[in-house]
Amino acid sequence: MQITAIHATPGYAGFFFDDQRAIKQGAQQDGFTYTGDPVTDGFEEIRQAGETLIVDVELADGTTHRGDCAAVQYSGAGGRDPLFRADEFVPVVEGPVTETLAGRDASEFLANVDRLEEVAIGGSQLHTAIRYGISQALLAAAAAAKGTTRTDVLADALGTEPATEPVPVFGQSGDDRYTNTEKMFVKGVPVLPHALINSVEKIGENGETLLEFIEWLTERSQELGPDDYEPRFHIDVYGMIGEVFGGPYDRDEVVDYFAAVEDAAAPYPIQIEGPMDAGGREAQIEAMIELRTGLQEAGVGVDIVADEWCNTFEDVRAFVDAGAADVVQIKTPDLGGVHRSGQAVRYCEGTETRAYLGGTCNETATSARACAHVALATDAAQVLAKPGMGFDEGYMIVENEMRRTIARRNRSRQPEPDADEVTADD
Repeated sequence: MQITAIHATPGYAGFFFDDQRAIKQGAQQDGFTYTGDPVTDGFEEIRQAGETLIVDVELADGTTHRGDCAAVQYSGAGGRDPLFRADEFVPVVEGPVTETLAGRDASEFLANVDRLEEVAIGGSQLHTAIRYGISQALLAAAAAAKGTTRTDVLADALGTEPATEPVPVFGQSGDDRYTNTEKMFVKGVPVLPHALINSVEKIGENGETLLEFIEWLTERSQELGPDDYEPRFHIDVYGMIGEVFGGPYDRDEVVDYFAAVEDAAAPYPIQIEGPMDAGGREAQIEAMIELRTGLQEAGVGVDIVADEWCNTFEDVRAFVDAGAADVVQIKTPDLGGVHRSGQAVRYCEGTETRAYLGGTCNETATSARACAHVALATDAAQVLAKPGMGFDEGYMIVENEMRRTIARRNRSRQPEPDADEVTADD
């Protein structure tokens, strides 16, 4: 089945673009927005509406298969591609991208996404958001052409054996961290709550506010969670531990703080994402190794998660090879094609580093469903509930897509009844 056309339509993403540098430099919230001027290139406001480019790949039989181009909430920060403006890329998708892919066999997913990555504008590779969205549509088209699931197409391309149970979902609370976390407890979400600790106010001048929140997590999870509930706590601090304590990160003051974090979370495991932002990949790796070594030598059982400066497949490989983290976030929009996210998960196999298939609240239901198939195909350690910051919707989308796919795969593998065994009663 041949690809005949690709169409692009600007739309909205599930959240907003935020100027992370401006927020870290002290921009104050004014209701839902922020006061002050943006400091990151491309931003007109510190918080502005998230955008997506809706992509439809049309096949010769007249069917269309969709993907959504999306970029992370904190675009332009931590070494990521610049702010994504959807309308700027309509002529790119309907021009050079279509010219490259039209006439190709839709069933050849890996060959098609490899050709997509060769497209360049002005000597530069396409924005990660474009590669992300078009690869989703190519994946859906390949699954339709083959009459199978997107999970199976990816598993064949990556050489993996898909998960037979849903991958643990990681819920994110947004700023409404108490109410949304209680919702997660009631639903028995396995990994939670993210918590959005992105300012000194939220972590406390000496980290005390975060410790109080973690103590609340432990107590409330036992009150609201299902029987035998054993959550894993995962909190993103956006480099704020580094802002509060500074380096070196293996010194007693820092290690003792992480020991207090472990105590507050007990008896449940806890992992801290983005403990510092060192300003570049090599510096970030060195700082993470310093912290991880200090924690290991002190016997502190808090896992650390790489996020800042860990964006591309090459970045993931560098963090894993250096042993700089217990977990790496594979931030799906930042890797470009969805196959790259799958390859990044696979790279963690056989190492001490677990793969968290993440992304951003600023995606869409379409991209979230595509990522559920990446998670299943690679059996990642955890997958993010997305899009949006309301929790319930993103959790429903990702969890149900995995359950639906597993059920379909199970049905397709049931043996046909032997004709001799079929009776009139059947």
